[in-house]
Amino acid sequence: MSSIRSVLRTTARASLPSSRTFSTTPLRLNTAAASATDGEQMIRTILTDRFQPSVLKVQDVSGGCGSFYAIQLSSKKFNGLSTVKAHRLVNEQLKDVIKDIHGLQLRTMPEE
Repeated sequence: MSSIRSVLRTTARASLPSSRTFSTTPLRLNTAAASATDGEQMIRTILTDRFQPSVLKVQDVSGGCGSFYAIQLSSKKFNGLSTVKAHRLVNEQLKDVIKDIHGLQLRTMPEE
């Protein structure tokens, strides 16, 4: 029985990682004080002109390389529309931007 415990202890020790890896990628806060990337500014301008939103948050969540954006948008233009139709409206306005990026996270809300 003690030999089994010895084997289990040795196996458990051998399977533990000897070092840990931590990400050193800096986080960028998207606040009014932080400067927006060119992509964020372009998206913000297009969506503001088309939808006159009460809420508009555009964030480059790709670490600043401009390949993935998270957008939150609330507008009266979405009242009475399904989520799919609202997303189609936004995608149509951003079609020239979308072709150059990898991904888009979109949250649209009707304005009350």
